[in-house]
Amino acid sequence: MKIIILGTAYPYRGGLSAFNERLAYEFQSQGHEVEIYTFTHQYPDFLFPGKTQYSTEPAPEGLHIVRKVHSYNPFNWFKVGCEIKRKKPDLMITKFWLPFMSPCFGTIARIVRKNKHTKLISILDNVIPHEHRIGDKAFVRYFIRPTDGFVAMSKSVLADLRLFTQDKPAVFCPHPLYDHYGKRLTREEALSLLNLSQDLRYVLFFGFIRTYKGLDLLLDAFADHRLEEAGVKLLVAGEFYGDPTPYLNKIKELGIEDRVVLCTDFIPDSEVNRYFSAADIVAQPYKTATQSGVTQIAFHFEKPMLVTNVGGLAEIVPDGKIGYVVEPDSQQIADALCQFFAENKQEEFENNIVEEKKKYAWPRFLEAIEKVRQ
Repeated sequence: MKIIILGTAYPYRGGLSAFNERLAYEFQSQGHEVEIYTFTHQYPDFLFPGKTQYSTEPAPEGLHIVRKVHSYNPFNWFKVGCEIKRKKPDLMITKFWLPFMSPCFGTIARIVRKNKHTKLISILDNVIPHEHRIGDKAFVRYFIRPTDGFVAMSKSVLADLRLFTQDKPAVFCPHPLYDHYGKRLTREEALSLLNLSQDLRYVLFFGFIRTYKGLDLLLDAFADHRLEEAGVKLLVAGEFYGDPTPYLNKIKELGIEDRVVLCTDFIPDSEVNRYFSAADIVAQPYKTATQSGVTQIAFHFEKPMLVTNVGGLAEIVPDGKIGYVVEPDSQQIADALCQFFAENKQEEFENNIVEEKKKYAWPRFLEAIEKVRQ
């Protein structure tokens, strides 16, 4: 097939780019012709709380990435829509994560479908965003209407979609592995690269730091003296998306400054393997969620996980088999972490992950896309 992916890609950074690029590689490996149409302008400043939207890494090799989309310029939407319409791809895939993108993506989709050839499929990170804004539902409806089918990456997102459309084809298929971050390093090598003590154990919190991700709950959990006695430190690796002051104040108030390592710059792709290879367990203490790419990075590096029972996180982390599922409560988080270290569960969980992660291979995700395309 001739396929166009509409969404984030290089030179933009982060999980959205990583997903679209990895999806393109998988389609190419099956013999399809793929282009990615990405942004010249992705977010206005008021919607982007980080330091920069752009990657410092080299461009991905072997991908055809076209920078032509301006997310908040309606004249551009018509131009891009007409260009893709003329190309008549067999399939256009849109990765949807934020209602702000609905006018842009929805307008392009309406124009492309006029060629009466291209099938329009959307991969849904979210339908209802974590942080609500006025107009979200109207924007989502505008995006959904011209789209032919959907792949939802959590059951909760599929349920949200059904609030907007009952009859369009849609399937649940969990987020596939993020397997492009390099090989797992030895623990000793990773700790050496990060200048961390070889004598301590580490819980990793990874990714952009936003309110809904519950880092405050994890910090409260680390006030538990059992973790201190077990020689466990918290490794926070990711950029603050918001004011860091409440977190810094909490660390000081709890008296855990010497047990929290803050690496709060954006972590480039080439260094992700250091943090996961150094970690004993990955914690996702989210207060709300749909699904998370962090889980799939942990699967790739075969790392046990602690997740909270929100959104789709519990769907892919079998409790007591490869990690723990707890409520978003600091005491439950502390109890699970203490159990993990006291009972030396790491080797058992990692062995189970080797088998469990086979469920999240990329060919299965392409099968889900094909199912809603037909």
